[in-house]
Amino acid sequence: MTITARRTQRFDVAVTGLGLVTPAGTGVEANWDLVTSGRSTATRDPNLEGLTVDFSCRVPDFDPAALLGARRAWRMDRVNQLAVAAARQAVADAGLDTSTWDGARVGVVMGNSLGGAASYEREHDTFRDEGEDFVSPFLMVKSPVNMIAGYVAIDLKAGGPNMVVSTACASGPTAIGTARHLLESGMCDIVLAGGSEASLTRTTIAAMQRMGALSTRTDAPEAASRPFDADRDGFVAAEGAAVLVLERADDARARRARVRANISGYGASADGYHPSAPDPSGAGVERAIRAAYADALVEPRDIVHINAHGTSTPLNDVTESRVIRRVVGDHPAVTSTKGAVGHLLGAAGAVEAAYTVLAVQHQTVPPTANLDAQDPEIEVDVVTKEARPMRIEAAATHSFGFGGQNGVLVVTAP
Repeated sequence: MTITARRTQRFDVAVTGLGLVTPAGTGVEANWDLVTSGRSTATRDPNLEGLTVDFSCRVPDFDPAALLGARRAWRMDRVNQLAVAAARQAVADAGLDTSTWDGARVGVVMGNSLGGAASYEREHDTFRDEGEDFVSPFLMVKSPVNMIAGYVAIDLKAGGPNMVVSTACASGPTAIGTARHLLESGMCDIVLAGGSEASLTRTTIAAMQRMGALSTRTDAPEAASRPFDADRDGFVAAEGAAVLVLERADDARARRARVRANISGYGASADGYHPSAPDPSGAGVERAIRAAYADALVEPRDIVHINAHGTSTPLNDVTESRVIRRVVGDHPAVTSTKGAVGHLLGAAGAVEAAYTVLAVQHQTVPPTANLDAQDPEIEVDVVTKEARPMRIEAAATHSFGFGGQNGVLVVTAP
């Protein structure tokens, strides 16, 4: 398989700000401390009591009323609250002032899978039990997926292109790749890009359990998410949000911004194979990887770290590892941060892109939590037990979703 690079010069987009609200905590420091420690955040979830799978990875100590004001928070689904919180962090981290920026030149691109699932489920129950007169009219500004980006724009006075992209668990790279195109085209000078998901509802969890996607390790939730381990049995569902502030590298240098890392390549593809199972040949994944490398003008030997999709499911982990070995080789230090924070569905790729940025910035690869005995079919170098300091000039992050949608980003040192 050959993909010819269309570029003759790489287009770097600077990551000047990060915002993270995840099961690892709120803020960059809390997240990096947790994921580099190799600890798991999975725990029993009171909202799931009585279900076959009664545990998840939730954002701890998140108080939307204190952050946004009680009235505003009440009008928003949790997925919107998380997105706004992460976006505010990212803008502050970038040293930008929303009162003075040219909002018309600021875009927002967010990824999501299931929208305001909690609000929809709650109002459906109200309609069933009490009738139409008791359904909240605010449902129509809580549950639609577009409102995630809409609320971020309203909160931060961002008047440029505004959209939500949905490619299931690949939505984060899709959002970041789309943002990169907006910057390259000149449509925007700044884009807030990332993902948000808050779909830990009883119906959603029951459906994922029924399809066999979730770990059923109810006796030890903290050990349930174990990517690449021989004893893995499914993923742990999670919630959270991540937002990256993206600017053209030249513009970031001109304003003397701190650049954590660059987004230098993006590739996407579709398996065209099955609604939920990965193509065992890995052909679609390979196309996305090669496209991202071509876009970044890097060779497989240049990629020394990969933040893998690594879901902790039997099929995904083997297929992904085989593609890594076939396309990139056995030299990259591979990790899956889903062992620590679970699978954030439509926000997973954005959170993992942020963690890859931090790995490049800190020249350290986080370990894969709960990896005790690597599956012998997985013949790649998976980092486990403790973080690995190493020189990282170029890294990649993989995200694959139901529907066979694939997204890959290349992250480079500034």
